[in-house]
Amino acid sequence: MFPVRIGRHVLRWATSPQDMARVLQLRALVFRQDAGPQGDRDRFDDLCRHLLIESTQDGALEGCLRLQVLSPADAEHTAYCAQFYDLAPLCDMTGRMLEVGRLCTHPERADPEVLRLAFAALSAVVLDEEIRFLFGATSFAGTDPAPYLASFDQLRGRIAPDRWRPRRRAPCVYPFARAASAATARRGAGMHRMPPLLRGYLGLGCRVSDHAVIDPDLGTLHVFTGLEPGSVPPGRARLLRAAAQGLLQ
Repeated sequence: MFPVRIGRHVLRWATSPQDMARVLQLRALVFRQDAGPQGDRDRFDDLCRHLLIESTQDGALEGCLRLQVLSPADAEHTAYCAQFYDLAPLCDMTGRMLEVGRLCTHPERADPEVLRLAFAALSAVVLDEEIRFLFGATSFAGTDPAPYLASFDQLRGRIAPDRWRPRRRAPCVYPFARAASAATARRGAGMHRMPPLLRGYLGLGCRVSDHAVIDPDLGTLHVFTGLEPGSVPPGRARLLRAAAQGLLQ
């Protein structure tokens, strides 16, 4: 499937220590600006495949993400998200799962095409690996919920169904499903403050946990984000399928 060239970008798997060093450098820039020599490396990196999105003009790394294919039984113990969320409800699901993590774009290059290519790559992996469920944790910058109350109001309508909604595991959470509504907030304001990645997932029909984890390690608030491919709106599904087929050829 990879490597593949699309327009001004190349998508390929990391295949060397040098590739991983570049991935960790970008992730440190996005997630840990005060990181030490280890950057953003953690124990999950060795369990995952790492996808690079590079510029064909200068070879710069413009985006990356890591992927881990899991069975429902493995997800509860092996997933990165299992540190923060009780994933026991996922055990009742069937089929292969894909955990998506550390999806980021270079903050100084701001090319919206990179995020679109990341979604196309995910769609290609879903088709190729016969994935039945995608999940991950999507972050808001900072650990104070106050700036995002309007966004959390919007997320109340997108809470995951009981049959797979994760339960709480982290010691510090913001239970936005039960919090008071930001009564003066408008829908546009809530979506404006939403992280671009989460807006993209919501457009695909994703559902979220009923609480946000306050993560002091990364200095973020994050919500569990899950997507059943069959729930993607038909128009979006056709576009993603076409993009994925272009990568799979």
